[in-house]
Amino acid sequence: MQRRGLTNNVAYISNTDTDRQEMLNAIGVDTFNELLAPIPPAIRWSGDLPVPPALDEHSLYRHLSSLASRNANAEQMLCFLGAGIYDHFRPAVVGALSSRGEFATAYTPYQPEMSQGMLQAIYEFQTMICGLTGMDLSNASMYDAATGLAEAALMAVHTTARDEVVVLNNIHPNYREVVKTYLRSASLKYVEVSPEEAVQSLNANTACVLTQSPDFFGCIQPLSDISTAVHAVGGLLVVESDPVALAMLKPPSQYDADVVVGEGQSLGNAMAFGGPLLGFFACKKKFVRSFPGRIVGGTVDLEGRRGYTMTLRTREQDIRREKATSNICTNQSLLALAATIYLSALGKNGLHRAADLSLQKAHYACSELCKLKGVSMIFPDRPFFKEFALRLPVIADVMNQQLLKHGIIGGLSLESYGPDLAYGWLLCVTETKTREDIDALVRAVDDILVKETC
Repeated sequence: MQRRGLTNNVAYISNTDTDRQEMLNAIGVDTFNELLAPIPPAIRWSGDLPVPPALDEHSLYRHLSSLASRNANAEQMLCFLGAGIYDHFRPAVVGALSSRGEFATAYTPYQPEMSQGMLQAIYEFQTMICGLTGMDLSNASMYDAATGLAEAALMAVHTTARDEVVVLNNIHPNYREVVKTYLRSASLKYVEVSPEEAVQSLNANTACVLTQSPDFFGCIQPLSDISTAVHAVGGLLVVESDPVALAMLKPPSQYDADVVVGEGQSLGNAMAFGGPLLGFFACKKKFVRSFPGRIVGGTVDLEGRRGYTMTLRTREQDIRREKATSNICTNQSLLALAATIYLSALGKNGLHRAADLSLQKAHYACSELCKLKGVSMIFPDRPFFKEFALRLPVIADVMNQQLLKHGIIGGLSLESYGPDLAYGWLLCVTETKTREDIDALVRAVDDILVKETC
């Protein structure tokens, strides 16, 4: 039974005990516990959940608002946290256009006559991603960069008929875990090496090398030698990259990358406490039949009118079961739409300007912080874009807790990412930060260091 509250338009579902019993009877069981019988008792919760008593609607609203206010909100505080999700400026036009009714068409664009607005937006998104990466083809988007990277590994396995994937250890740790999960489920070999070991680790069974530039620590990686080496053994080069950085850096196509993936959240989408996210996936034309996800193509109808439709895909990848090249048969349409509007609004010069400002401000922040006693770069000889890793004289988590008192969200503590990173701190600076913001960070860090090291 669906009702509407008297004070707002939020719908809710209210199921009575009779409603629930009718549903159980329809399923063919007598009790809810009987429905859960296939779940092993060892992992099944028994008894009441440890939650407070029920509240009336007004009290619940106040309680939830109180909990939400405890979040460190990047809209209200200075944010220098990155590590995969970034605080780039979002023009008002993105929300204004992406919420228009022209895009509120059928959820799934299999019926092109019903979905021309969204299909065209996806087509433009694909075109822009190809422009950024220099690749021939782009799909309609992936769930996020991590799944894009994992799907690229599976595509390489399918196209090369090999079962070994070499993964560089400077890739985002969360991305590596997703790749491990994919490969383990498919009984494929996961080989993790440092960038210096990459060339020596390649062999006739290597399906691909997974790389990232800028990498997890913000460093820009030279990939030409790895590209030459992996192609020499018949494997593919897969590159994960920041789309904003691609406005300034050499596109991966120029060092012969086969697949380029990345996280598109920074293209007009909110950080939103970690999601939802937007993965992009682009590759060479020769892989079009092994391409994961949706692809939208442009065509003309019998009367010569321009139109857009899904193309080169089975209706659902998972219908093919074990023959499917991917288990992702959807895309992040709304977020891809936002990215398309963002890129259209900024244009080539605007995106380059955002990238250049991020670069310059990050280098200024790094230079000023390294003037403080005990602060140094972890990778001083490597060029970086908008993120950089510092070594502090105090634990980074302590620094972050103290910075919150100054209204600042600090960087990522690297303590859990390696024994040599116990005092590591990964900071990000985008075009949204002013010189005054950066100077405020430096002053706050200096004050905290004086107090914590005395």
